[in-house]
Amino acid sequence: MLKGSRCESAKCPMEKPSRNSPPGNSRAFRRGVSSEYGKRLRETQKVKRYYGLWEKQFRRYFEKAQHSTGNTGTALLSLLERRLDNVICKLGLAPSRKAARIAIGHTHFTVNGRVVNKPGYLVRAGDRIAVHTRERSQKYIRAFVDADPNRAIQPWLRLDPAKLEAVVEALPSRDDVQIPVEEQLVIEFCSR
Repeated sequence: MLKGSRCESAKCPMEKPSRNSPPGNSRAFRRGVSSEYGKRLRETQKVKRYYGLWEKQFRRYFEKAQHSTGNTGTALLSLLERRLDNVICKLGLAPSRKAARIAIGHTHFTVNGRVVNKPGYLVRAGDRIAVHTRERSQKYIRAFVDADPNRAIQPWLRLDPAKLEAVVEALPSRDDVQIPVEEQLVIEFCSR
C-alpha cells in the first residue's frame, strides 16, 4: 500500500535480483569448494570455539589425548567435556560456558570441599561439585537453577538442586558429547 508508482514497473529497486546479495562488490569474490585442509581447519576451529579454548590450551589437551590409551579423538572430546566450566554449564548452574568461567573465577564453586578458581580443572569420576557456602554464591547460582528447573542433565552427572551439589558419576563417553563434530578430522589436522 505504501509503495510508490515506480514499484509497479520493472524498475522497482526492491524487486531487483541484485537486492538478494550483500552490498558492495562482493559478487566478484565467490566462495569455492573448500580444500581438505580447510575442512579439517573448520572442524578444529569449531571445537575450540565451542569449548572457548585458545590454541595453546587446545594443543595441551591434544597432547594429553595422544598420550592416553585408546582412540585419540574420543580421549580428546572426553578431556574437553571434563573441564569444570563445561560441567557446570551442563549441570545448569550457569547459563553458558562463559558465565561458568566467570563464576569459577569468582570462587563460587568447590570441588571435593576445596575452592577451585581454574575453569580448566579436569573433574574425575566421584568428584563432588558444590556451590560455595557463602550467601552471595548461593543466591547467585540459585537464580540460574530456578530459571530452568526442568533442564536435562547428562547421565554421567547427578545434580541435587536443593543442596546445589553435583556428583560426577562416570567419565563422559563419545555418546555424551553433543556437538556435531568429526573428531577424526580434528586429529588429522593436529597431527600434521
